[in-house]
Amino acid sequence: MGYNHKMIITEAYQKTKLENGLTIITENIPTVRSVSAGVWIKAGTRQETKDINGAAHFLEHMLFKGTEKRSARTIARSLESIGGYLNAFTGKEQTCFYAEFLDEHLSKAIDVLSDIICNSTFPQVEMEKERTVILDEIGSVEDTPDDLLQDIFTEKLYPDNSLGFPVLGSKQTVQKLTRDQILKFYRDFYTFENIIIAAAGNIQHEKLVELCIKKFNLPLASENPVDLSPVKTGRGEFTIPRTVNQAHVCLGTVALPYNHHQKYELLILNTALGVGMGSRLFQNIRERYGLAYSIYSYLDFFKDNGMMVIYLGTDKNKKDQALKLLDREIAKLRTKPIAGSEFKQVKAQLKGNIVLGLESTMRRMSRLAKMEIYLKEYHPINSVLENIQKISRDQLFELTTGILSKDRLLKVAFLPN
Repeated sequence: MGYNHKMIITEAYQKTKLENGLTIITENIPTVRSVSAGVWIKAGTRQETKDINGAAHFLEHMLFKGTEKRSARTIARSLESIGGYLNAFTGKEQTCFYAEFLDEHLSKAIDVLSDIICNSTFPQVEMEKERTVILDEIGSVEDTPDDLLQDIFTEKLYPDNSLGFPVLGSKQTVQKLTRDQILKFYRDFYTFENIIIAAAGNIQHEKLVELCIKKFNLPLASENPVDLSPVKTGRGEFTIPRTVNQAHVCLGTVALPYNHHQKYELLILNTALGVGMGSRLFQNIRERYGLAYSIYSYLDFFKDNGMMVIYLGTDKNKKDQALKLLDREIAKLRTKPIAGSEFKQVKAQLKGNIVLGLESTMRRMSRLAKMEIYLKEYHPINSVLENIQKISRDQLFELTTGILSKDRLLKVAFLPN
């Protein structure tokens, strides 16, 4: 088979899509000596059914447990022995296997990454060991109230939908997962069309393309589409009695997809509300009244929707007062535009956070991959900063009144027995 491909070049960004469907993206940063490279599979929890919940994450673990030429121990030491790092993570819509290494070790890193992706043997004895490890991981989440509550919040926000499934799966599903089920998930989704290879750092694009052509050997198959039928979303209030010392509360709503034209307005809103020590929630609930040690907000973006979540941990005797203040802060945002001075400060904070984050080759690599997955195009950082700067207070207020509308909110709480 030939390897005809087309190339797109913009500044330090380069993209090649091979005839077999494999997409390779790089951003050259000649001022560093390191490279971060990731193999991104467009499959995660969202591709699971209820009976195989946890399969994507279990598969991620199994790909480190031996190939035709490397043992699990050899894989673990393959990059550490040359000063590098190898790891992976599973999310709702992607799984990523990534390596960080000195630029001189590009060939070795791609050899290891391609080996675990293409040549893993899935030994049954290792599967049973890893099942125990994952069950312990689930147990650790169950012992961490804020992590567990956020899983439950997501489940209630997306009822009867795989977006609401926990990434780790449940103890019941993980105990029942078979080698055949894991292998089927692998064969269904680990195909050329479903994979993006992204790298950032001191890297030559054509060298990476050459290595990927030589090293990656996967089935040719069409991308498995995600079911984007309308997602039923939850709202209302749920209180869950639990043996905890604090009251833990998650409050939030369904928000915007990754490619939405108002995404940057939402990022500004989230920054003003609960990002950092200068945010409204931190200043007014923790600093002014001392009602919470931990309070913050965050966003998650998916292909067809997203979510905005506030987390609050407070003493059980202060819960009512803290929640009253939380409701008041949200009401203020949806009834009155933020002042011009605060608006400028929040914009500056968001732009600074974005730019400082890009000091990391890992963050740059991740940004490349997500833009390709969700946007199918590259957005230079300067254009992102310009788009943020163009947003007006009226645009922000219009978004806020819709996103934080009372009838959209979901509240889930752990209360001490």
